[in-house]
Amino acid sequence: MSEFPFPYRFIAIEGNIGAGKTTLSRKIAEDFDCKLILEQFTDNPFLPFFYENPERYAFPVELFFMTERHKQLQELAAQQELFQQTIVSDYFFWKTLLFARNNLNPEEFRLFQRLFQVLNSTFAKPDLLVYLYRSVDGLLNNIRNRNRSYEQEISPDYLANIQQSYLDFFHKTTPDFPILILDVEGADFLDFPEHYEAFLDLLKKEYAPGVHRLGVPT
Repeated sequence: MSEFPFPYRFIAIEGNIGAGKTTLSRKIAEDFDCKLILEQFTDNPFLPFFYENPERYAFPVELFFMTERHKQLQELAAQQELFQQTIVSDYFFWKTLLFARNNLNPEEFRLFQRLFQVLNSTFAKPDLLVYLYRSVDGLLNNIRNRNRSYEQEISPDYLANIQQSYLDFFHKTTPDFPILILDVEGADFLDFPEHYEAFLDLLKKEYAPGVHRLGVPT
């Protein structure tokens, strides 16, 4: 365990399915004794059915994700942990809306968006948001390697649509905190320590609010 060397108290690590956000968040939290927030996606009872029949199960799967994320973040806010210990999270609450926009029909999304705006109004924003960018082929390779049965039918088109939803959001938003879009294609933070160290070096810098596009040297 090392002293926390970064100028941020709340770091959110985001990315598409298979980008490696949870693995990286766990490693940072372990190495620097951070409070770790992990999305509890395996608790969603609708997820396996959604991958088999997305039109039927999109609304319940997205509603479950939103309410669980809200519950988790509300509990942290109530305990005031966001202000007492450095936080590393493997998701940003706004991902709720990005996935819903991609998965729901227009009528469902309008209703979902109204619920989201109510729930999102009280949450603290991250001091730094990091988006791990990998190609669709790279995502599919990671998905195959981790071998979760319910993920094996995810299509390249679905991943490409999710990726585009994130990039559109970053392009259109004017955030009051820094967002790093990091190209991590070919990076392996577990087996290649030099990749991990290069990533940490990027986190040690202070960035102005707005979107920054960088690459991790590999």
